[in-house]
Amino acid sequence: MQKTPKRKQISSKDNTRSPSKKSNTSNKSIKTKNPKLLSTEPYPLHPRPTPEECLIVRDELLELDGFPEEFIKYRIERQNSKLNSSNSLNGSVNSEGLVDKLSVLDGLVSTILSQNTTDINSQRAFASLKAVFPTWELVLAAEQKLLENAIKCGGLAPTKAACIRNILGCLKERSGKLCLEYLRDLSIEEIKSELSSFKGIGPKTVACVLMFHLQQDDFPVDTHVLQIATTLGWVPEGADAKKTYLHLNQRIPNELKFDLNCLLFTHGKICNRCSTKVGKQEKKESVNKPCPLLNHCKKSD
Repeated sequence: MQKTPKRKQISSKDNTRSPSKKSNTSNKSIKTKNPKLLSTEPYPLHPRPTPEECLIVRDELLELDGFPEEFIKYRIERQNSKLNSSNSLNGSVNSEGLVDKLSVLDGLVSTILSQNTTDINSQRAFASLKAVFPTWELVLAAEQKLLENAIKCGGLAPTKAACIRNILGCLKERSGKLCLEYLRDLSIEEIKSELSSFKGIGPKTVACVLMFHLQQDDFPVDTHVLQIATTLGWVPEGADAKKTYLHLNQRIPNELKFDLNCLLFTHGKICNRCSTKVGKQEKKESVNKPCPLLNHCKKSD
């Protein structure tokens, strides 16, 4: 599994930053009387996770299985974006020729197609969509049924097709262009406001676009991340995805968000030990090694 090379991909900045400094900064935010922070932090008195915990969990998951291959291309994009701030659009290749970077609009649509389906099916749906309709202008001009047929392998085709067509229609009406590259020049809060204005786009989709396609520091919360965060005691019992998202984005250091999110998401899909079950369904896979997160669970056996 070549653990050592994978660990080397982590910036030295992550491992050399003083834990005490991070902890002090975090504690200040928790104790603040700032009304604006309290309005966006649902659990201001809940002290977990600490920066130290986040770093330890990140490192232990890296040690367990290395960094997930499915997210390596996004990790490279993030690393390159820090070295090269040039704006690149559809089909652009980074300076090393390693990543075929999606446009922001491509990224948003691919995220929509990934909802409530498997990674394989969402990738097939996106590839089918681009094969049938090479441009977004053709998608907007197409009949609803033809668009649904192009993405049906991803499931929920009528709902997703309507959402995609609405986004394209809104962009055409607002600016006359089917493009979201202007988001790269906005602040995180402005991006959230802009994307949330489209019907059918919720907080998780916005966070995924921010983290994967705009190389911003954000922490999407899906079912897997919510389950593990609850089991670890990082949020109070009964916390929903929205409140967990707000809380974890305040508590987790920015430099750890991307790696930790990808690792928790992947681990949550395969481990039966450290996350709560959904109903009576067992996960199809389970790691065959001792789960390191059990040492951090609030109710570990």
